Amino acid sequence: MSRQSLAPPSAAIDETAVRFVALDGYMLWATLYCRPELDAPSTVVLFSCGGGIPAVRYARFARHLAATGVAVFVYDYRGIGASSPRRLRGFNALAEDWSELDCGGAIAYLRLQYPRSQLVGMAHSIGTLLTCGAPNVAEISRFVFLCAHTGYYGDYLPRYRLPMAILWHGLMPLVTRVFGYFPARMLGLGEDIPAGVALQWSARTSPDLCPKLTGSATIRTRAMINRYRRVRGEVLAVGFADDAFATPAGTRRLLGAFPGLHAKSVSIEPSQAGMATIGHFGLFRRSAEATLLPLVFRVFQDWALF
Repeated sequence: MSRQSLAPPSAAIDETAVRFVALDGYMLWATLYCRPELDAPSTVVLFSCGGGIPAVRYARFARHLAATGVAVFVYDYRGIGASSPRRLRGFNALAEDWSELDCGGAIAYLRLQYPRSQLVGMAHSIGTLLTCGAPNVAEISRFVFLCAHTGYYGDYLPRYRLPMAILWHGLMPLVTRVFGYFPARMLGLGEDIPAGVALQWSARTSPDLCPKLTGSATIRTRAMINRYRRVRGEVLAVGFADDAFATPAGTRRLLGAFPGLHAKSVSIEPSQAGMATIGHFGLFRRSAEATLLPLVFRVFQDWALF
């Protein structure tokens, strides 16, 4: 593929809504992005969203990535986006469900649909932890981590540590217990989050991934973390120098959870893309299309993703 072909896509991209089953039978929704002439793509990207971020937030990025000739499957975890029930209050969902059952179901679906394709696990933010905790993660041959971190506030840029600690560890558990879920939309913080996940998130005050912090889910959490040590393959970790959350320290901490992964890390300065800021979500905004996406896709190409 020539470097000129990495410009914003002009080719048509099919976007197909897909309903698939999680490993426990819960029905989930996803969107498959693919060029229409590719019946059997050589590479299929399983894209796992960041925590509490709906799949539609990544649609622009997925279209551009699909234009390079790979199929991209972006799914919503239970309780989020298209996979959310009508009422979130009283809805049971834990991070272990998102990882073991939902991501595991997505991997099983894609392996059935594309038995001969290379399956690449791509994830944003803490979606990296969810992807690598799936019981069938061995089906994934390579990984791409975007803005990867573990959610530990001590790894954030210094000026964000105190306000984020107050928000996640003070306000979040209090409000969640009152409403029966975390009403992020009402607070201008994005997608509403199921109570179980929100309380797990708020309990993460230690730099270590510590099973005792997740209460009744301890056994499942320990099993998920144990699977991290068995993950094998290559990972490309792409971050941005002005990311308040996925700092170099945060990404190093996350990569340290996967001793079996051979990692290549790339950090991009906003000035390299002619941008003033990128941050944690800039890659997925419209402003990234002209310069940042082609730059990141060249990193993907140099790593032989496509």
